[in-house]
Amino acid sequence: MKFKAKITTHKGISRIAVYFEKNASLIARIKTFEDARWSVSKKYWHLPDNEENRLRFNLFSAHTLLPNAEGIASIDTFKRYLLSRRYSPNTINTYSEALKSFLTFCNTKSLQDINNEDVIAYNNDYIIKNQLSSSYQNQIVNALKLFFKIVKETSIEIDKIHRPKREKVLPNVLSKEEVKKILEAQTNLKHKTMLSLIYSCGLRCGELLALQPQHIDSNRNIVIIKNAKGKKDRIVPLSPKILIYLRNYYKAYKPQTYLFEGQKSGAPYEARSLQLILKQALQKSGITKPVTLHWLRHSYATHLLESGTDLRYIQELLGHSSSKTTEIYTHVSTKSIQLIKSPFDDL
Repeated sequence: MKFKAKITTHKGISRIAVYFEKNASLIARIKTFEDARWSVSKKYWHLPDNEENRLRFNLFSAHTLLPNAEGIASIDTFKRYLLSRRYSPNTINTYSEALKSFLTFCNTKSLQDINNEDVIAYNNDYIIKNQLSSSYQNQIVNALKLFFKIVKETSIEIDKIHRPKREKVLPNVLSKEEVKKILEAQTNLKHKTMLSLIYSCGLRCGELLALQPQHIDSNRNIVIIKNAKGKKDRIVPLSPKILIYLRNYYKAYKPQTYLFEGQKSGAPYEARSLQLILKQALQKSGITKPVTLHWLRHSYATHLLESGTDLRYIQELLGHSSSKTTEIYTHVSTKSIQLIKSPFDDL
């Protein structure tokens, strides 16, 4: 990643400013970082100033060490291994940086001497001490399990590397009325169609932007989503209402390669621009919640569940590998909860 990063003060708060030339893949990648924001006035992306991000962007304090020579060589070997396994560039970078963090902590030991006690010490003395997230800790576990599979001589028992207790964070969901307000706030046909398609099919942002005209099968009333997360294809039903939007949009814009293209013909629409479209719709609709594009996907799943759709079908529609991932929507569905009468009403 070709970038420059520095610690700065943004609106009175310490943040890490990240500068790089305009690039769709880099923009999509930095958006995966927690609380990543774009400053229109300063023309840079900025992230929370914490130990995790300082390590990620090599903003080390004076006392911070680097992996030893063996560790640095091992990271390069690990990257080549992940590349040969056809992991995505984002995953390769995430796992490599996670491994770098761990090997930095253990830089006084050789690889073959690192053991499970070192993993526990890293969790306690680095991750927990610096109040880093459990999701970051989970990334470390993923990276270590993969890495130590390819280390010939190791004291690590891979099966005994434990994961952090899973946080039970509920997905953010909008009501149907709020979704309607957001979609109707956009009068631009292209913008309205894009947001509507995300909600009507439960798409991820990247899945929408990767769609091509041939992926819309109007004869079978389906959308074909190619090479989605986990490199899996899937199909989702196409709403007759959204099909009307798509036909009007196609006649007006005549896209060449991608269904939704930016200013340059044949190039996909930018994720950052789509985020701005949503932001404009929120302002017009008067909704003050910090809605993201992924909220529309969460809302799609929850509204399907509330309308009686079987959870197994929702799992297929969302492209979840595990049913446990889909089951979280049962905790935000209000259909059954609203039928419960509070004992307060009988007082």
